[in-house]
Amino acid sequence: MKRRDFGQYCGVARALELVGERWALLIVRDLLVRPRRYTDLQENLSGIPTNVLSTRLKELEQAGVVERQVAPAPQRGVVYALTADGQGLEPAILALGRWGAVHLGDPQPGDRISVEGVTLNLRSSFQPAEAVGVTASFEIHARDMVLHAIVADGELTTGVGPAPGKPDLTITAHLADDELASYRAIVRAVRDGRAELAGRRELVDTFLRLFIVLQPA
Repeated sequence: MKRRDFGQYCGVARALELVGERWALLIVRDLLVRPRRYTDLQENLSGIPTNVLSTRLKELEQAGVVERQVAPAPQRGVVYALTADGQGLEPAILALGRWGAVHLGDPQPGDRISVEGVTLNLRSSFQPAEAVGVTASFEIHARDMVLHAIVADGELTTGVGPAPGKPDLTITAHLADDELASYRAIVRAVRDGRAELAGRRELVDTFLRLFIVLQPA
């Protein structure tokens, strides 16, 4: 598959030549959250043909964006991870996520959501100005998803799985049967009182202030 060459001496053009092919940035999105196996990526990126996923990973490796690593114990095999250069794409990915969120309509039949996508939504919706002086840890449950967000004086750390140590507030969102477990649905459940809370309940308002849902313009 021939890659695009725009023939433009321009940083945007060069970036698109390296990571602008279809599916490439979604692979980067998932790997920004954590290293993943090939089969994990294939499962999360529903609809991606096997040959396209293999090609994109190869291209991203050649571009120095992705690298293969030995899976940490007790896992076995190989995982794909972002290089330091690949990690440098995070601000661009978060900015694209914020821009895309205001153009995001209602979920369509067949749409899927991944815990990696929700975790990146947390990062892109985070309001650092509101977090100055705030130190709190949140653990979020929605159906089979578990993720966490730790705020320390304006700095955010997120991840998949339970929060390290005991979280200050655990939020378990109760979603309708026809609701995707999206970030928007989780926040809506919290706002509507459809969430089970454990821990420092007064941090609910803090959570809603720190993580906003971008609405269509």
